Amino acid sequence: MNSTPITVESDLQIAGDILAVQHLLQPAREHPATVAEFVGLARSIAEDRASWEHLVRYDATTRWYHRLRIGPGYEVWLLSWVPGQGSGPHDHGPSSGVLTVLEGELTERGPRGRLTLGAGAQRVFASGYAHEVVNDTLDGAVSLHVYFPGLTEMPMHSCSPATPESVPA
Repeated sequence: MNSTPITVESDLQIAGDILAVQHLLQPAREHPATVAEFVGLARSIAEDRASWEHLVRYDATTRWYHRLRIGPGYEVWLLSWVPGQGSGPHDHGPSSGVLTVLEGELTERGPRGRLTLGAGAQRVFASGYAHEVVNDTLDGAVSLHVYFPGLTEMPMHSCSPATPESVPA
C-alpha cells in the first residue's frame, strides 16, 4: 500500500460522517436571520425565474415595483427599470438590504463612485447607506431587493451620494 502524506491546513479535523453527529446540526430555519441567509434568499429567488418573471411590468412614467414576499422582519421587492430610469439619491432609513440584478444592467452611484452591476450581481448595504441606482443602458433591467427590517422609509437626498457634500462627515 502506497501512503501519501496529507497536508492539513487547519488544526481541526473531522473523521467520519459529520451528518451523523446530530447535536452539531442546526435545524433549518423557516426564515432568514443573518446577512448570509438574506443573500441566499435573494439568490434562490433569482434562480427561480418562474416565481417572478411573469410578474414583471415596465412603465415609462414611473419605476414599477411589486412586493414579492414578506416574512417576519423582512420584505422582498421586484423592480423593473426602463432605459434612463433611476431611483434618485436616497437611503433606506433603518433598513439594511440586498440588491440583486436579475436581468440587464444597473449602475449604482454611491460614496465611492460608480459601480456597474450586471445580471447576477449582488450588493449588500447597511442601514443609512446613501446611493442612487440608475439604468444607464438602452435595454430594460429587473432587480430584486430584500430589506431587513422591512422598508418603512426611503429618505431622498438633494444631491448624488457620489458627491463629497452628500457624504456624512
